[in-house]
Amino acid sequence: MGMFAALPVALALPVDALQVKVTPSKPDLGDTLSVIINLENAGNGSNPTVTNGEKTYPAFEIAPNQYRAFVPTTPLERAGNRTLRVSGDGQEESLSVQVSDRTFPVQRINLPSGKAGVDATEYELKRVAAFKALITPEKYWNGAFVKPNGGRVSTIYGVRRYYNGKFAKDYYHRGVDYAGAEGSPVVAPAAGRVALVGRVSQGFRIHGNVVGIDHGQGVTSIFMHLSRINVKEGDMVQAGQVIGAVGSTGAATGPHLHWGLYVNGQSVDPTPWRTPGVE
Repeated sequence: MGMFAALPVALALPVDALQVKVTPSKPDLGDTLSVIINLENAGNGSNPTVTNGEKTYPAFEIAPNQYRAFVPTTPLERAGNRTLRVSGDGQEESLSVQVSDRTFPVQRINLPSGKAGVDATEYELKRVAAFKALITPEKYWNGAFVKPNGGRVSTIYGVRRYYNGKFAKDYYHRGVDYAGAEGSPVVAPAAGRVALVGRVSQGFRIHGNVVGIDHGQGVTSIFMHLSRINVKEGDMVQAGQVIGAVGSTGAATGPHLHWGLYVNGQSVDPTPWRTPGVE
């Protein structure tokens, strides 16, 4: 009789097979949302996914029965509620995440009448777009990213601009600029595979001499305006390894390093990846 009496208790307290946690707990625009998914019964042959609006992001295994997906946010989005739909192990769960607004600096730039801007080449655009779209299953980085150059930060992420009094609604500064001296070393902020090497001589008019590192799982770094390149495509690099030197090639008015960090194809703020780091 005692055995039958215990059955309703066991059925009334099922184990939740899909557990989800999102960090940071109070994200701002430009932050990367890290979605950690714990599955009770992983191993059905397919990884979980996370859907935000019309976009679906892959999750990768980071520990036994534990997966992680990254959801990028940018200054071009509206602050407010995000509904994340997490699917895995035959289940689906919806989470509400509040993304706060953030005040980004504004620059006003006046261009002389009739001044022609430098146009990127089709080859340049295709190579860079293909690089930013990389989603490699392997995770190469470990821990917080390091500063790629010793210079001071001259332009932060997310700066908005007015050109000749007109607001550029689709523009924001997609990275962090370091005012390093000409020829000063540029190092990899984290481990990864060199997936892009481009030079002015190949038609990289905007980016200048450029290196792109694939850190894995949808995370990529791009380094622009270099005076020297020390690596080749396919090289594996470690955090702190010299990959080039600061320059002013491409669309640059003076020597500086532009470091852009992309997550699933979107430019995010690199700063949280350095302090305290995103895992």
